[in-house]
Amino acid sequence: MRCSLAAAIAVALATVAVPSFAQVAPSAPGVAEITTQLPRTAKPLHYRVEITPHAEQMRFDGKVSIDIEVLSATDRIVLQAAALEFGDSRLSDGGKGQPLVAKVSVDADNQTATFAFDKPLAPGRYTLSTAYRGTINTQANGLFALDYPTDSGKKRALFTQFENSDARRFIPSWDEPGFKATFDLTLNVPSAQMAVSNMPATATRELGNGLKQVVFQTTPKMSTYLLFMSAGEFERSAVTADNGTEIGVVVPAGKLSQAQFALDASRDVIAEYNDYFGVPYPLPKLDNVAAPGGSQFFSAMENWGAIFTFEYALLLDPAVSSVSDKQAVFSIAAHEIAHQWFGNLVTMAWWDDLWLNEGFATWMEGRTTRKLHPEWDLNNVDAAMTSRGAMGRDAMATTHPIVQHVATVEQASQAFDGITYGKGAAVISMFEDYVGSDAWRDGVRSYVRAHAYGNAVTDDLWREIAKAAPDKQFIEVAHDFTLQPGIPLIRSASACIDGKTRVTLQQGEYTIDRKDKQPLRWRVPVTVRGADGKDVRTLVDGSATVDLPGCAGPVLVNAGQKGYYRTLYSPEQFKALSDGFERLPVVDQLGVMMDASALAAVGLQPEADTLDLTAKVAGDAPPDLWQRVSRTLGGLDDLFEGDATRQAAFRKYAYARLEPVLASLGWDDRDGESAQTRQLRGGLIAMLGAMDDPQVIAEARRRFAAFLAKPESLSPELRRTVLGVVARHADAATWEQLHALAKKETSSMVRDQYYHLLAQSKDVALAQRALDMALTEEPGATNGAGMIGGVSREHPDLAFDFAVANREKVETLVDGTSRAGYFPQLGASADNLQMVDKINAFADKYIAATSRRDAETVIAGIQTRVKLRAERKPQVDAWLRKNGY
Repeated sequence: MRCSLAAAIAVALATVAVPSFAQVAPSAPGVAEITTQLPRTAKPLHYRVEITPHAEQMRFDGKVSIDIEVLSATDRIVLQAAALEFGDSRLSDGGKGQPLVAKVSVDADNQTATFAFDKPLAPGRYTLSTAYRGTINTQANGLFALDYPTDSGKKRALFTQFENSDARRFIPSWDEPGFKATFDLTLNVPSAQMAVSNMPATATRELGNGLKQVVFQTTPKMSTYLLFMSAGEFERSAVTADNGTEIGVVVPAGKLSQAQFALDASRDVIAEYNDYFGVPYPLPKLDNVAAPGGSQFFSAMENWGAIFTFEYALLLDPAVSSVSDKQAVFSIAAHEIAHQWFGNLVTMAWWDDLWLNEGFATWMEGRTTRKLHPEWDLNNVDAAMTSRGAMGRDAMATTHPIVQHVATVEQASQAFDGITYGKGAAVISMFEDYVGSDAWRDGVRSYVRAHAYGNAVTDDLWREIAKAAPDKQFIEVAHDFTLQPGIPLIRSASACIDGKTRVTLQQGEYTIDRKDKQPLRWRVPVTVRGADGKDVRTLVDGSATVDLPGCAGPVLVNAGQKGYYRTLYSPEQFKALSDGFERLPVVDQLGVMMDASALAAVGLQPEADTLDLTAKVAGDAPPDLWQRVSRTLGGLDDLFEGDATRQAAFRKYAYARLEPVLASLGWDDRDGESAQTRQLRGGLIAMLGAMDDPQVIAEARRRFAAFLAKPESLSPELRRTVLGVVARHADAATWEQLHALAKKETSSMVRDQYYHLLAQSKDVALAQRALDMALTEEPGATNGAGMIGGVSREHPDLAFDFAVANREKVETLVDGTSRAGYFPQLGASADNLQMVDKINAFADKYIAATSRRDAETVIAGIQTRVKLRAERKPQVDAWLRKNGY
């Protein structure tokens, strides 16, 4: 599952008690024990499921017969079920006797259904059959409906979302990843609609009364969370992959042309993965199903053979889509298709190893995007950006190891975070660099072959990599980075000895909120580059020394920026790097700048070092560098929020740096520009707009006025950026103009964008209007929670207080598995300790103790930001005065 960027991956489950029979599953000798929340008296072999949705009534009828194996004598079968009502239920033993009638009892708190019998069942094979009824939801959990506007009126389509633990809302089942089984699915849907599932349809027949029955092929053996169905007024287009797989896109009627890029991208990615994994994609087809609307917590889901993707992450509308949208469509498709092997063919045994799915798919998406579209990352910086992006979360006391123990389903849901995704991808990038790309790929291939159609744990992968790279101490290094949290800090110093540069490397720990913490210890793969430009590799186990030829020139640690660690140079080393900064490769310039900024934030390096680097970047430097300068200055600008005089002094410097670059680029696209240049233009406009630059605001308003008269006058590359600046600085009349655009828009994707723009205003009164609107039916069921979240970025106290005051209504707008994270996240941008008290009070009342990680993370972020802001501002003030600002 690819989590939503706008949500910062804040996924959490609602309160669910731990079943009293939660246990560790017995396993074969030599196999690691697997956590389960069900008694291991029986397991599923095959499900036959028939579903009849009643979309207008928002309910569905279901029938299922499950072939099971009873493993030990018992008088009851316990499986998972949530919000289901049961009818006639029976157990048969293949005709050997009369079927047994089951007495069904439901435990809503534990999300289980117990089928009890009058006599014990001997070990053996049986079939459990039951009829049941369930609810069609308005948010993306279980079976859910999405309404969307069209030229002819409102339409409704149905979809499913089961990860991590919502298949139980659709089918009573062993809803845990370790219980793999095969599935036969039959859907009874309106005759005019298209039905889609994991496998191709084998038969379709008319039932009368405007209904048809669609029967799908049997699935491979798979986990419940990968089952999928959808029904609606869709169109489909398909191409054939190199191995014969039919690759399709399924979209709401009239939008096929907008899915052509995604279709072509999927074909290219499948070809790449068939080669990389050494195991061809095993299903006969792979669809990507586009859905209107959105979620605060994910944008796509890797259901085997039928990926679910919200329209904004799959479709490209030439009138509104930018090069960044195109890149996102490709990378998200690459992520979800990687899951067809890492996650679907081989599935983690339990949620402890979720990172095997998400970290690997995140790394694979980056690797594949760089390979198939190198023009999007000319300076090979994306991997370094992923690595540094994960470090902010990982440096806090509330972090966790990549491999983490998960005891409950709500903890499993909270595991979908920046550590699992970003740090997971970053350490894989480092490991591949350490053992070599060929050895890494050979190990991955062996792992996939060994565990196909089964389950695995992290050490299963490590053993295969170690076999491919036997001389690398790989398992020890891998354990250091995946079984303990945090970030190594490599302190570097050097001296000239006998005509050589001796570099001393000392390992500590980088932490934001625990300056006196006893450092953990890692074996850290480190690459050092001297003046001769050659790389020297070493493994820092506590400490290490490296000799480089000659004594002239700077020493660069983490050359290429593949390592997952921060580097703190001695003052002399940093000065040498700074003096020769423009001669470093762009990726290393970024690495030095990002590390200096992070170290300055916690007092390990002067703020002046970071500001000096921002002053060194030449006006014609590559766009990647200017994006970093812009974001660095934006972060420093936030330090002065609420302090107008000091912020004005800082902005004088920021404008002096950024405005000339924007002027050189101009506001309009130019033929032959790189993707990075176009993205830099938008990034500079957005950042200067956020810094209240009067010139940028005036030009954005001028272009908005022209857009209202002639929509095509605003290019797709600048459309969202310009509208964002206008929305942020809107007065009541402008807000109403945006509102009118939203109400008349018939493209669901564009309509959603307008409603989210209404939530971005700095004006408190307009922000309140957006909050009030979020609770109405007007924006659509999947937009309300996002609008409240949008308001919270500028007005955290207003949004949080509003959401708490309207908690019951807001909860209907949030996927039920995510509420424990959603409410605290509304306060995340606050810079006052009163918000900490509010979140604590909310958590004490509404969030179970086992579900408080997201709340604790937000609280720690606020407390640390308040503390560091007071420490950092005087240093920035001093630099500004010294440099005439």
